[in-house]
Amino acid sequence: MLFPFAYAAYLFPSLPYRIPTHFNASGEVDAWGHKSTIFLLPSIMGATSIFVYLILINSKKLDPKRYEQTDDGVLKNFALYTVLFLTVLSMVILYAISHVGIKIDKLLLPLLGLAFGLFGIYMPKLKQNYFAGLRLPWTLDSEPNWNATHAFAGKVWTIGGFLQFMLGLILDGSIMFPLFITLVILMVLLPSVYSYMFFKKEKAG
Repeated sequence: MLFPFAYAAYLFPSLPYRIPTHFNASGEVDAWGHKSTIFLLPSIMGATSIFVYLILINSKKLDPKRYEQTDDGVLKNFALYTVLFLTVLSMVILYAISHVGIKIDKLLLPLLGLAFGLFGIYMPKLKQNYFAGLRLPWTLDSEPNWNATHAFAGKVWTIGGFLQFMLGLILDGSIMFPLFITLVILMVLLPSVYSYMFFKKEKAG
């Protein structure tokens, strides 16, 4: 979590007075700010990392149903994975901020796709809990539903994520951004529909 702060401090002396603070869907800069804002992103990402990490490693204590089958090791690994992802994300954005002209979509969208794909591989390992995974009414109510849904979702997220990664390297941001969002919607919608259909099948006997 300290790496982005160190990188921002390294970049700060050589930055111009104004630096990019926002990028549009095409990866182009559409807002600027004082160079001191370089430290804002690591602060937000660092606070988010700490919050998510603490929630996940203490999930059994916070879980109102205290799922005994929840694997502390899996959740701790997922917490570290989340912190690592947010750290890499921060570094990539800082790099784009300090190298005006770099198309951030060529860095950011493939990175997000890769993260989704790797999470898809990891997803079937998640046991029933309130903090990580597809926390739908049907998955939280039924352990078989949870397991089946996450096995299916793992395949969908792995395929969808790596597809986002490959297409993000090839396509222009103006085309890739709506396609990326469409894939994200499908990656959430398909497992949700699958989970509901599983629930209906269980209810029918």
